[in-house]
Amino acid sequence: MPLSTQSQTDDAQYILVASLDNARNISNILKAITFKDHAIFSATPNGLKVTVEDSKCLQANAFIQADIFQEFTIKEDSVGFQVNLTVLLDCLTIFGGSTVPGVNTALRMCYMGYGYPLTLFLEEGGVVTVCKINTQEPEEPIDFDFCSSNVTNKVILQSESLKEAFSELDMTSEVLQITMSPNQPYFRLSTFGNSGNAHYDYPKDSDMMELFQCTKTQINRLTELYSQNTWTSSSPNV
Repeated sequence: MPLSTQSQTDDAQYILVASLDNARNISNILKAITFKDHAIFSATPNGLKVTVEDSKCLQANAFIQADIFQEFTIKEDSVGFQVNLTVLLDCLTIFGGSTVPGVNTALRMCYMGYGYPLTLFLEEGGVVTVCKINTQEPEEPIDFDFCSSNVTNKVILQSESLKEAFSELDMTSEVLQITMSPNQPYFRLSTFGNSGNAHYDYPKDSDMMELFQCTKTQINRLTELYSQNTWTSSSPNV
């Protein structure tokens, strides 16, 4: 990979260097959490964490372990900065995302420190493009301190299966109701649209369930104010 031939002298000026043979791997991860323009990047020797927040009430995190990168060098205990996520994704796909087998866009991401831009070296087919994205001082993200002892219900589902489930929902409904219960229906998605009420039930032992821990019935509703990330919930006694 030509990018790997960048001199060690050049690397000496950076406090963070991360390289990938295929930029699509990181762009796909970032697309999954892109619901706001800006993201907070926090790097430690363990890897890179990307946080996106909205109105201090909704947070999405993606963590890319250091082992995922072909090279991951950090010269401080932690490095943090904020960038425009939309601009970053545009840069990562600057070559258009080749679909030719064996042809990938290599990425080398470098950061010199506070006040400096995030520099991207992208190479495909022997052509190298350099992008520099202005960085900002990162805001302090919300600390969602969920104590494990206070967790009533916990469900982990396969993302692809959940995406398919959401695609079947009635989009005319102003409310998406999520029910979790230790008894049937176990996990239920409900909509209340123009064509009537609809319930989609998923057994706790279905293929889409990675983990199902439920001690009592809980109902959460995502209302028509979902654009403002407003949730209402209730936990009826059972």
